[in-house]
Amino acid sequence: MRVYQVENEWTMANLRIGERPIPEPRDGQVRIRMRAAALNYRDSLIPFHGYGKRMQELPLVMLSDGFGIIDALGAGVTRVQLGDRVCPLFYQSWLGGAPANERFRYSLGCEQDGTMADYLVLSAEGVSAAPVHLDDVEAATLPTAAVTAWRSLVTEGNLRPGETVLIQGTGGVSLFALQFAKLLGARAIVTSSSDEKLARVRALGADETVNYRENPQWGKIAREITGGKGVDHVVEVGGAGTLEQSLRAIRTGGTLSMIGVLAGSEPTIPLGQIVTRHIRLQGITVGNRDNFEAMAAAIALHELRPVIDRVFEFEALRSALDYMASGQHFGKICIRHASD
Repeated sequence: MRVYQVENEWTMANLRIGERPIPEPRDGQVRIRMRAAALNYRDSLIPFHGYGKRMQELPLVMLSDGFGIIDALGAGVTRVQLGDRVCPLFYQSWLGGAPANERFRYSLGCEQDGTMADYLVLSAEGVSAAPVHLDDVEAATLPTAAVTAWRSLVTEGNLRPGETVLIQGTGGVSLFALQFAKLLGARAIVTSSSDEKLARVRALGADETVNYRENPQWGKIAREITGGKGVDHVVEVGGAGTLEQSLRAIRTGGTLSMIGVLAGSEPTIPLGQIVTRHIRLQGITVGNRDNFEAMAAAIALHELRPVIDRVFEFEALRSALDYMASGQHFGKICIRHASD
């Protein structure tokens, strides 16, 4: 079978298509015939050993997001059946409950092989059914970005109808956050440096938009939009470069979900504000199986569809990573494994 893996040395030059035997499931395992995969920002760091000692030794199969069909069962498997349409879970070791070190031990495409393989063998506990109305590529986008947005706003954020969410950017997590915010009856403010992208998020339901390049004090503008009160929740993907403005935007007692550090990881901010204004600064690292299944049920009920920017063929993973690095995308970048 084909695999797209980092070989021999941690460099992008060693990211290549290879061949491995088709694996067979052991007791309690399933084999998935993979149909599609999707990219996330973390995937651009993997070829450079970006997560350090925790990573599996080389070779390492790329990507954490994917979708496929179960085509073989190991002994004792009853949770799923042959032919089930499933997504592998990002954390194979976090099925439910609160975050804990042992539950973060195994994630796909980092501590163990990922989804860029024709076949993938996993524990039957580490997969969940995809919403039936989604096609292969759409389903592949759910395990990482969608669960991250869901855990931020629903599991941790406890978002309520009528509250206001400030969402940074138009990448995968951000657009899922917009869709979930509107599904939950919340008001959404979205920031971007592109007027074209802001027009597209308004078409998706954004109530207000701010071009942060034209308005560097966008936190103040967001607060003004709320009549001076401040937003209830911020989906923070920038990090050091955006945190100060996020703190300007958020209300006293609001929740700021730290999801990414695209604009730096060493902020200089007035920490006193977090204390004196009782702001909750919540780190989010994807989520567990319970989160995925609750989210999938909501997506199915409302027939929500992920926003897909572009689909590449299996052989074009390097081109897909280059495209992601360009920042041109609006929504998810996906990989189609096969057409059969």
